[in-house]
Amino acid sequence: MYDYKNPWKVRIARALNRVMQDAGIEGTVEPSRIVAEIPPNPELGDLGFPMFSFAKLLRKGPPQIAQAVAEALAAETVSGTFAAQGPYLNVRLNRGEAAAAILAEALAEGGAIDKPGEFAFGRPGSLAGQRIMVEFSSPNTNKPLHLGHLRNDVLGESISRILAACGADVRKVCIINDRGVHICKSMLAYQEYGEGKTPESESLKGDHFVGDWYVRFNTIFTEEAKALEKEKCLKKEEAEAQAPSLAKAQDLLRKWEAGDAATVDLWKKMNAWAVGGMKETWDRTGVSFDQFYYESQTYLLGKDEVLKGLEKGLFYKKPDGAIAVDLSAEKLDEKVLIRRDGTSIYITQDIGTAIFRHKDWPFDRLVYVVGSEQQYHFKVLFTLLDKLGFEWAKNLYHLSYGMVNLPEGKMKSREGTVVDADDLIDSLRDMALNEIREKDREEAVGDSAVVAEKIALGALHYYLLQVSPTKDMLFDPKESLSFNGNTGPYLQYMGARISALLRKAESSGEVSGTVFNAELLSGDAEWELIKTLAAYPEAVSAAAAGMDPSLLAAYLYELSRTFSRFYHDCPILNAEESGLASARLALSRAVLRVLQDALHLVCIPFLEAM
Repeated sequence: MYDYKNPWKVRIARALNRVMQDAGIEGTVEPSRIVAEIPPNPELGDLGFPMFSFAKLLRKGPPQIAQAVAEALAAETVSGTFAAQGPYLNVRLNRGEAAAAILAEALAEGGAIDKPGEFAFGRPGSLAGQRIMVEFSSPNTNKPLHLGHLRNDVLGESISRILAACGADVRKVCIINDRGVHICKSMLAYQEYGEGKTPESESLKGDHFVGDWYVRFNTIFTEEAKALEKEKCLKKEEAEAQAPSLAKAQDLLRKWEAGDAATVDLWKKMNAWAVGGMKETWDRTGVSFDQFYYESQTYLLGKDEVLKGLEKGLFYKKPDGAIAVDLSAEKLDEKVLIRRDGTSIYITQDIGTAIFRHKDWPFDRLVYVVGSEQQYHFKVLFTLLDKLGFEWAKNLYHLSYGMVNLPEGKMKSREGTVVDADDLIDSLRDMALNEIREKDREEAVGDSAVVAEKIALGALHYYLLQVSPTKDMLFDPKESLSFNGNTGPYLQYMGARISALLRKAESSGEVSGTVFNAELLSGDAEWELIKTLAAYPEAVSAAAAGMDPSLLAAYLYELSRTFSRFYHDCPILNAEESGLASARLALSRAVLRVLQDALHLVCIPFLEAM
């Protein structure tokens, strides 16, 4: 992997060691200790190397060290120029040499155009040899996926692709919450009012069909509670606790746990409908999993581990018989792990599931993509697993993300409180399709319905990923679909524009983008684009290290803006001479490869025409 910073790190380390030797100072400075920065003003140079960290070692001020390093480098024959400026050694690279090396790697055989997501140039290898499991989505089987799931899903899918791009062996898993009283609520409503209806008979996706029965239950339950509240002068909470439908749902849960055949058959049928519908949405959005775990298979796990912890004195039994742990030393609270009636709670299940997963697929790291409201839960979980003696507990990570809402009330929602994922994507697709028709682009784009769907997904995914995961956000459908500014469709348009340019060059046959002289790319607009290309592996590595796809989204936007300036300032097919035209065309091809690969990493469909 070509790194235009590394040769200068080696040279500066060598120069620092000569300065130390001349001063009689023992020790060696390794190139890894040299920090490279991009100067805020391009006039200062292409790279800046601060000398602050060596002041104590050399017993000199940073400006004096920078000057001494410059004098030591003067004795060498180097490619490029350098100068001490205050506490920095600033460097101007040899543009032609750097351009040739960067384009040679970016245009190597294979890559993003042929195999999206398998691009050697943007692969820093920083996570080679690591096995990382990523858990995301975690839906309930009583309702369809919603807007919150869309943010969760694209975060999980994107970070999985980014980690894999850095060399990790990634396993994407999903735990489906398919048991509990909330599942029994939709089962009860269907049992009493379903009359043998199916998703097929009602022309509904399976998850929507099941979700409608959950809404039906809540309607009945609410009416019952209000009637009790009025008739018996009860408080709302008391009335809800006494509602007959809730008692029936709880009874259905007891029957399920007891293995009642009819109840289990109904549960299997409705869960199959719900999960089948969810898989359709995942397929639609480009999300996939290597393995599914089901709460019905894991909810009893963990209890034995807690009992072992009790025997070891890690946990204690309360006067009422419950088993708990005191985490005040870790600045957490007391936590009950097994209730006084001997039943487990959710964190007990999570303890068992984590241990089961590590036995199933021994990971180096496990990343949980879960909303920020669960931060405390995961702090407790990781602490408990560490107390139980699992070494890998130190490498568990909660990728916490904020809430996502809409600025203008609610779009069509099957739940009445959340925005249905399929309805939102349908709405975005229809808006994109109208835009294509209004601009009379139907013939140019080919299958306009397919293109509109991809534009919708590009708009949605980029908007959800462009902000740091930890932040709450407002999703504005109209703003996300803009073809101008920092949006997914703008990035897709840039890819389509370059694709059209390459098609035009190929059809004319007058300019070759495969045979070129990179040293001709010496203009400022060309050089800024080349430097932006060179920063791609670092952007991928930073996104992986920070578990933050927004860093890669920001890189994509910067690459697109920089190409737009280059396209405006530098004629390509109509360049003043054919050699320059070929070089600029090769540069455009390299940008397209990186753009297409980076779009894949942030789950944005690539379009050759828009």
